[in-house]
Amino acid sequence: MKAVLELVRRDLQDSVDEKTKATFHRFFKEEVLAYGVKTATVEKIARQHWKEISQLEKSEIFTLCDNLLSSGYCEEVFVVSNWLPGLVNQFVKQDIFQFRTWIEKYIDNWAKCDGFCNHTVGGLVMKFPQCLDELKNWARTPHRWLKRAAAVTLIIPAKRGAFLQTVFEIATILLCDPDDMVQKGYGWMLKEASRLHQQEVFQFVMEHKKQMPRTALRYAIELMSDEMRKVAMLKDW
Repeated sequence: MKAVLELVRRDLQDSVDEKTKATFHRFFKEEVLAYGVKTATVEKIARQHWKEISQLEKSEIFTLCDNLLSSGYCEEVFVVSNWLPGLVNQFVKQDIFQFRTWIEKYIDNWAKCDGFCNHTVGGLVMKFPQCLDELKNWARTPHRWLKRAAAVTLIIPAKRGAFLQTVFEIATILLCDPDDMVQKGYGWMLKEASRLHQQEVFQFVMEHKKQMPRTALRYAIELMSDEMRKVAMLKDW
């Protein structure tokens, strides 16, 4: 397994793009550790090495993932985010706690959070809706990335029309959170839910817009009609 890690890191180092490296930090408020590799190239590297490891035991792949996550490099986390959805058929309910641990220990910016949660954690909750209760627990923690994770995990299910009640429950828990990363996360979740449940999301926004930060509100109504957005943005005096 050590050889695979060395090959992944060698390929990332050999694929550094100077323009990407120079501009990578512009997208983050916090300091980030990155090689400077284009997203499409990272995905290609991940696919290449997935062929080498896909037949390993799940526990062995999790060990590889833990090693990559612990490095701090964004691109190594992105490799993990490309690998783990390939294991969705082997996921068990208890994996939600392993994912929580990884988020608490290793996730420290929005790109790592979203990349990891959208397909990996999202795939788990689609397979095991019982895990939705744990997402609500994440939303109640003081950990900013667990709170964002609670919302962005539901991006793809919400887009497909699933788990609308949980979407509203998590949005309610996070409603007044002062962190803009959390606000953008649950606003995005509501936006995706509005694709198939526009009227329900609009009603939720109207019921909560006095408390909802404008950042979250703007995200939530982005796909709605001009008239609905205008009504939602009106200030109640």
